[in-house]
Amino acid sequence: MGLLENKTAIVTGSSRGIGAATAKILAEEGAAVVINYRQKAPRANKVVAEIEAAGGRAVAVGGDLTSADDVDALAQAALDSFGSLDVLVLNASGGMESGLGEDYALKLNRDAQVNMLKAAVERMKPGSRVVFVTSHQAHFIDTVPTMDAYEPVARSKNAGEKALRELIPSLTEKGISFVVVSGDMIEGTITATLLDRAAPGAIEARREAAGKLYSVEEFAAEVAKMVTADVPTGHTEYVGGAGHFQA
Repeated sequence: MGLLENKTAIVTGSSRGIGAATAKILAEEGAAVVINYRQKAPRANKVVAEIEAAGGRAVAVGGDLTSADDVDALAQAALDSFGSLDVLVLNASGGMESGLGEDYALKLNRDAQVNMLKAAVERMKPGSRVVFVTSHQAHFIDTVPTMDAYEPVARSKNAGEKALRELIPSLTEKGISFVVVSGDMIEGTITATLLDRAAPGAIEARREAAGKLYSVEEFAAEVAKMVTADVPTGHTEYVGGAGHFQA
């Protein structure tokens, strides 16, 4: 019996990268997982196939988190497919893509996160958990400057974290806990690739400063741990060199 037997989890932005790796771990622990993607249906279906091949349960659900209808449909898909919604991992983020409009980062990293949480909470029972995934660069943006190319993303993710934290009292009333996982730059992610393009050497510099950067799989394991970890609501789990930011 896994820790998450008979539980259902939604992982946003889980057709690739950290989201996909986290979803696979949760499935290994017994959870039925809703794999969410914005455009990459074949990738999402591949993640589902890998989970099913390993004996797990999963379904792929397309949806743009900046669309209220899509968010509601995504939350409902957990109930329709597996009968409950017990875990929400808010992993999807963005804002470094070009051509999506100036306020896209805020729409996705703040407004969409809040809307997704609210839609999920309507369907969650006491004992459920929400995990929000962010970066040290975003979490500490008020005190530690970041690379220019990443600043709009960092500020919008920070705004998202603050907006979500404001909902903790209402979550507590419903018996739902909320945990933040903050990580350093992660090797091999889209963000890292885009950042290195915008500011060549940025990742190497961060790697040297931190001593080591986590891989996608290593970071996903830490995110998955926080789904069942015995920590108080509002807890922030720092993954990788946060000392530089806290000094």
